[in-house]
Amino acid sequence: QVQLVESGGGLVQPGGSLRLSCAASGTIFSRYGMAWYRQAPGKQRELVATISTGGSTTYVESVKGRFTISRDNARNTVYLQMNSLNPEDTAVYYCTGHDLVLSRDYWGQGTQVTVSS
Repeated sequence: QVQLVESGGGLVQPGGSLRLSCAASGTIFSRYGMAWYRQAPGKQRELVATISTGGSTTYVESVKGRFTISRDNARNTVYLQMNSLNPEDTAVYYCTGHDLVLSRDYWGQGTQVTVSS
């Protein structure tokens, strides 16, 4: 059984930074492609960033240059470093994993990020 647990969300002022963490258990983490999604109230879920098993990354245009996704396979953890935050980044952020061997998807419970002065 796979569980993903996000942490690191909170309230931050515009221009500030946060680092989100997603810890995976019950899985061989190295075989998972990982991603961060976010969903703001009344808005559609949005793919924010992805990182492959090989470490290649993608970002939605609005966060390029500000967010960095990374992974530490030894710690079964994926991170999202968020810099230069603005109110438009306010959302619940979800960690997802895709098992490339079993072709299954898993979602974390989400962590709230609020950017406000």
